[in-house]
Amino acid sequence: MTSEAVTPETRAAGRAKRKPLPVWVHFLIALALVAVLRNFVVQSFYVPSGSMIPTLEIGDRVVVSKLDNTFERGDIVVFDGTDTFGGGASQRWEGTFGKVASGIAGIFGINLGEKDYVKRIIGVGGDHLVVGEDGTLTINGKAVNEPYLAEGVKSSDYPFDVTVPEGKLFMMGDNREQSADSRAHLGDPGGGMIPESDVIGSPVLRYWPLGRFGTMGDSAHEPSLAELPAGSAS
Repeated sequence: MTSEAVTPETRAAGRAKRKPLPVWVHFLIALALVAVLRNFVVQSFYVPSGSMIPTLEIGDRVVVSKLDNTFERGDIVVFDGTDTFGGGASQRWEGTFGKVASGIAGIFGINLGEKDYVKRIIGVGGDHLVVGEDGTLTINGKAVNEPYLAEGVKSSDYPFDVTVPEGKLFMMGDNREQSADSRAHLGDPGGGMIPESDVIGSPVLRYWPLGRFGTMGDSAHEPSLAELPAGSAS
């Protein structure tokens, strides 16, 4: 029995026999990678308003990480506020066409009727939040210093006294005078609180504008709030 030696020429011939994958296969692989990344890893968001000034400016574009689903007081998060802050999904996506379009978009982690917001978590389940006439915020009886607010800005221009139910979050923007947050929805069903399950993730990188490019770092987290004693829901 004889054996034929493998030469560079025969290896090249073997490679030539293997046909390259069609373009559409590469396209489907790319779409699958995009769907996985968007659904489970990261997602890009545009900041349309000034409710988070000075931490986030109008027009900022940020990358939000979905890898960590544990959040604390003081964390900035992006959340789906469709059913809480947004008044419900648009009817334009409820018909046959809307359902088909929503189904296709859903593969890529896009909810066509979703209304997303970016705010800071001020209260978690069990917390007792109070703002008196002087505008000072207390959490579970402890007065809070909020270093992320602009100089001279009070915690709130109008008083409130709420207890956050378990599994819910009380959200406020850093630009308190221009933020329609949980305070603006205290009289709505749910009392302005959002379910923890509606949190999409926390911003980790600002990539636009280029002059403000960089990681969010400590600006997206305020440890002094997280370190406050836990409350007990009533």
